[in-house]
Amino acid sequence: MAADVLSHAGVCVHLFDAMPSVGRKFLLAGRGGLNLTHSEDATSFRHRYGEKAAQVGRWLDVMDAQAVRDWAHDLGIETFVGTSGRVFPIEMKAAPLLRAWLHRLRHPASGVPVQFHMRHRWLGWQQERLLFDQSVQATTLAVRAKATVLALGGASWPRLGSDGAWVPLLGARGVAVNALKPANCGFDVLGRGAAGWSDHFRTRFAGHPVKSVAILVPAWADDNAPARFLRKGEFVVTESGIEGSLVYAASAWMRDDLQDHGQARLLMDLLPDKSPEQVLSAVKWPRGSRSLSSHLKSRLGLDGVKMGLLHELCSPEVLSQPEKLAQQIKGLPLPLKAARPVDEAISTAGGVAFEGLTASLMVQNCPHVYCAGEMLDWEAPTGGYLLTACLASGKHAAHGILENIFKKT
Repeated sequence: MAADVLSHAGVCVHLFDAMPSVGRKFLLAGRGGLNLTHSEDATSFRHRYGEKAAQVGRWLDVMDAQAVRDWAHDLGIETFVGTSGRVFPIEMKAAPLLRAWLHRLRHPASGVPVQFHMRHRWLGWQQERLLFDQSVQATTLAVRAKATVLALGGASWPRLGSDGAWVPLLGARGVAVNALKPANCGFDVLGRGAAGWSDHFRTRFAGHPVKSVAILVPAWADDNAPARFLRKGEFVVTESGIEGSLVYAASAWMRDDLQDHGQARLLMDLLPDKSPEQVLSAVKWPRGSRSLSSHLKSRLGLDGVKMGLLHELCSPEVLSQPEKLAQQIKGLPLPLKAARPVDEAISTAGGVAFEGLTASLMVQNCPHVYCAGEMLDWEAPTGGYLLTACLASGKHAAHGILENIFKKT
C-alpha cells in the first residue's frame, strides 16, 4: 500500500521481498474468502483496537473501512457485506485482487512503475545502506534510499516470511521493541491428562465444534465488576485445548492474564439462550430411571461435546446436585494452562513501540525509516480489522514520507 501511494505520487519505489513472490500471507487470508474489512459503524470499528485505538485511529483517518472497499472497487473487485457484517470480494478470492493490484503497481496509468526485487532478505544496515541477501545470486546487495518503509510482519506464519527475524536488527539500533506475543490464538487447557484433556475426552471430542455457546472473561479478582468479554458464538476442541473464532476474540485478555497472573479465568455458558431459572427448572425435573445424560438431552438438548465438557470438568458431587449443576451449565469454568505458540497464531501482538515513533510512523532513532503493518505494537480481532489497519498504516507511512521528505501533500 505504501508503494502504491508513493508511486502514484511520482516517487521511484523499489519493493524488496524475501519470498519468491509477494503477498503470500494476503493469499493465505483469501482461503477463507478474504475478509477485507467490516461494515460496522466507525466508533465500534475503532474500539476493536483496544488500548491502541488512538494510534490506529490516525491511520484509519486516511484509510477507513469504506476506503478499503473503494480501493478494491478501483481495482475492478466488487465487494459485499456478509451476514456477520464482514466485507468480502464477490468472488471470495484473494488472487484476482492481488493480480490487479500488482498489475497497477507495475503498469500504473499515472506515476512511476514499482520495481520488484524478490528473494531479497533484509539483513539490516551497512553504515546507512540497507543490506540484502540475494539468495539467487548468493551475494549481498547494499542499497541507499531516501526513505525506507519496513513492513516485516510479526512472528506468526514464519513459512510465509513473517518470522520476527527483524527484532534484533532494530534492537541493535536502539529501537524499542515490545516482546512479540500470539494474538488471535488457541489455548492449552489445564486438565486431567498430560495433554490437558483426559484421554477419553480428547479421543472422542478433539476436532468437534462447540456451537451456540457463550464465553465470559470476568474481571480479574473482582467478581462484582463487569465482565471484560462476553460473546456468543462457537469454538473448537483441540487435542490439547480450545481454538476458533470465539476463543480468538477473547484471546488478548486470556493471554495477558496467563502472562501477568499465571492463570486465566474463563467461563462457558453452554446454553446462552436459556435463563438460569429455565436451566434449574429443567435440571430439577424428576428424571426417574433415566441417566443424567438422557435427562439433560431430553429437557435441555444438552448432548455430544457439551455433555462431554460437563463430565470432563465437573466432579461427580456437582453432577449429582441440581443447583450446582445448573450453575455449571450457565458458567462452566475452564482452566487454561498456556496460549499456543506465536508461530501458530493468526496474528501477533507486541512489536515496535509507538513511543519510539513519530506521528507519521518514522523511527525516531532512524531518520527516514518508517514502520508499518503487523510489526507495530497493536492487535485486533479477526473480522477485517487486521487487514484494514495494515493497509491503512502503509498509506499513513507513505503520506508521512511525501510530506517530510518529498514535500508533497
